[in-house]
Amino acid sequence: MYSLDLTLKYSPIPVSIQRKEADAAQALYQSVLEAMKGDHATLLELTCEKDEDKKIALLSDQISAVVLNKKSGAAAGGRVPGFFATQAAE
Repeated sequence: MYSLDLTLKYSPIPVSIQRKEADAAQALYQSVLEAMKGDHATLLELTCEKDEDKKIALLSDQISAVVLNKKSGAAAGGRVPGFFATQAAE
């Protein structure tokens, strides 16, 4: 499973969209980059392959960062992009 995490201006929580295949994730990443590079704000409508009822529409000029990463196993499920957790030694 591949996750595309979008950081929006004025929002501390990233929006995550999942893709099952690497090619589909890369294509979505490129389309978001192209929308961000455009001179005018465009409406992006995105759906999630992991949760098919999950949909989001946002304006491209509100995206400040996009991260594409591979989720592997159950350990990655609870992680928030850009942060890390430490565990105290006993």
